[in-house]
Amino acid sequence: MKIISTFIITAAVALRSFGQTDTLGAAALLGNAIERVETSDIASFTADNLGNIYILTTKGLLKKYGNKGDSLNVFNEVRRYGNVYAMDVTNPLKVILYYRDFSTVVMLDRFLNRINTVDLRKAGVFQAKALALSYDNNLWVFDEQSAKLKKIGDDGRLIMETTDLRQALTRLPSPQKIIDRDGFVYLCDEDNGIYIFDYYGTLKNELALTGIRDIQVINKTILGRKNGSFVRYRLGTLDLMQAHLPPQIKLSYNICIMQQGIYVQDGAGVILYPYKQ
Repeated sequence: MKIISTFIITAAVALRSFGQTDTLGAAALLGNAIERVETSDIASFTADNLGNIYILTTKGLLKKYGNKGDSLNVFNEVRRYGNVYAMDVTNPLKVILYYRDFSTVVMLDRFLNRINTVDLRKAGVFQAKALALSYDNNLWVFDEQSAKLKKIGDDGRLIMETTDLRQALTRLPSPQKIIDRDGFVYLCDEDNGIYIFDYYGTLKNELALTGIRDIQVINKTILGRKNGSFVRYRLGTLDLMQAHLPPQIKLSYNICIMQQGIYVQDGAGVILYPYKQ
């Protein structure tokens, strides 16, 4: 694969430039050089905190690219358990592939070699839309059948679970994404909001932030996009800010928000839009 094409962008999202209004002038959005991984065969992608990019191809391969755009590793057995429903690369040393149809998780090392397979059915999980790696390298799963957030070990055993959330909530979450960050677990439901738990399974907060896609939590700040705008909410405050996205990001189907910037899929590959310094 190609390594990198470097060119100057006309717009990038600047977190430090947010004002109290929902509109930013073009000058505030001007950015620096960006980098591209060139490949047109992308079913989905994500990125880790080291800048590595993981691309699932339509032909059933998982390809890993370094933060300089160089091709590093390939995993060829992607479709052994059907279609990958979700990926988690929170820990670059332990890449997670989730196969919802078989309630199965495949774990890969940093070279994309298989190191473990977890059958969630051993822990009584037969229906789950969202899964994530926990801070201690176990798995967080929201079991919609039992309405419980569960932690499951890499041997498939149930480590802990919350009480039935139907007893505590008027609207049961159906999260599309789970995030473990800074001592809390976030269940992100685009329709109902964000539910925040501590590591003991206690519900700490419910945030009525709906309609937000591509959610990420960085430094206790929730980031995402909603209706063509970039959204930022600082936990524990009333500081909810929005800014119009440039067309390159606004119209993209797949984006990944990370500490180093926003990765965007277009027809020719994946581009990094770094935050303005």
